[in-house]
Amino acid sequence: MVGVIRRHELTDHEWELLAPLIPRAVTGRPRAGDRKIINGMVYKIRTGISWRDLPTRYGPWKTVYTRFRRYALDGMFTRALRQIQAQADEAGDIDWLVQIDSTIVRAHQHAAPTGQKKGQPRTDEPDDHALGRSRGGLTTKIHLACDGKGRPLAILITPGQRHDSVCAHPLLERIRVPRTGPGRPRCRPDRVIADKAYSSRGFRAYLRRRGITHTIPEKTDQQRHRLGRGRHGGRPPEFDRETYRRRNTIERCFNRLKGFRGLATRYDKTAVSYEAAVTLASFLLWARSV
Repeated sequence: MVGVIRRHELTDHEWELLAPLIPRAVTGRPRAGDRKIINGMVYKIRTGISWRDLPTRYGPWKTVYTRFRRYALDGMFTRALRQIQAQADEAGDIDWLVQIDSTIVRAHQHAAPTGQKKGQPRTDEPDDHALGRSRGGLTTKIHLACDGKGRPLAILITPGQRHDSVCAHPLLERIRVPRTGPGRPRCRPDRVIADKAYSSRGFRAYLRRRGITHTIPEKTDQQRHRLGRGRHGGRPPEFDRETYRRRNTIERCFNRLKGFRGLATRYDKTAVSYEAAVTLASFLLWARSV
């Protein structure tokens, strides 16, 4: 029987969606309860506290942290996010008018990485740990693609100085919503909405090759250059002002993600851990909408 659900913990509905995806140990001594451990992870990213300061009701902090790192490296949170997206897609609940944007996250001084220990297994951790340094200090950027209802479809973590247009292509390539039955994952949005930062000939050509319509305003200098070439400048790109007004949906999605204090400021030393935390929070946003 489940006890009282405390603040910042999984509801019964959220746990029912996540529980079947948690890897099971087939050998060894009995381990701490999965729901208790996951609740400790959620509490940590919700409040932004140190792992060492986790309340004792979640068990030893090392156990919670070790399990989190294992799941992060194994991609368990990504599989959970894709599974709940697949269920929503089967029910026709995904609005494929996709919006892309990014947000800057200030990195705490504790996020400064240390050297790799000898004998430590290699991971997909980037050399720069997705940390950039500027006049504002250490920063990380979250690139996000969300559906028309403001729920994350794809996430990309980069250093804070990385330009949005450079990351647009790899971000859209990360959209992979599996089918619950036979068939390939759905990867192609019906339409992409983005701001002027994504206005480039290369990105527009990429969208045309994939058969994706788009609503992206033209930059002033690009417009001036096109007009200066006269008839050789070509026609202006199609732009639907009414559709563009829906772009605030992704801003609201960022606001909900940054309601998790452990995401609004980055405390994780590794990009793998920080991306896993963003993915877990994204799963919770989906779980509350299905």
